[in-house]
Amino acid sequence: MTSALLVIDIQNDFCPGGALAVPEGDRIVPRINAMMAEHRAVILTQDWHPAGHRSFASSHADRLPYEMIEMPYGPQVLWPDHCVLGTKGAEFHPGLDTDRADMIIRKGFRPEIDSYSAFFENDRRTPTGLDGYLRTRGIRDLTLAGLATDFCVHYSAVDAARLGFSVTVCTEASGAIDLDGSLAAALAAMKEAGVRL
Repeated sequence: MTSALLVIDIQNDFCPGGALAVPEGDRIVPRINAMMAEHRAVILTQDWHPAGHRSFASSHADRLPYEMIEMPYGPQVLWPDHCVLGTKGAEFHPGLDTDRADMIIRKGFRPEIDSYSAFFENDRRTPTGLDGYLRTRGIRDLTLAGLATDFCVHYSAVDAARLGFSVTVCTEASGAIDLDGSLAAALAAMKEAGVRL
């Protein structure tokens, strides 16, 4: 087996009605479920933040959601509180076929650092362990889908390519926030990294 489907953050808070909803984010769930049948290995990622996470605007006095600040590891978007561990918002969308998952990677659980990528925290140094897991299983080809195209899908795809994996992002099974043109920038960065779209 050399290929796997990496499903990024299909969680209630990123779907309509959630705290950080991607427009029509739930529309991709049936497509992702169908893609699972085409892959021998399926890995899910899950944002898993403690309450009071430093990436939340509510953790900073006089700051609003979507403002940028400088953190010790670099620029950071301040988000609405979302995917707080143990809450309904952090749970996978109920339509997602989680029974097909071989592995679930939880990210963003360290209170002081955000995590977009399935491979590294936002300091770009702290690994999640996914790289080692994939290599141990002999997986070299990855197809990515999920939420959001311009943040967690983007960072995961670029990191996977940088680590030497062959990477495809299924844009029809992904959805974007498109924060101030972030989608166009993310697509360009993925293409530059050698990711197939």
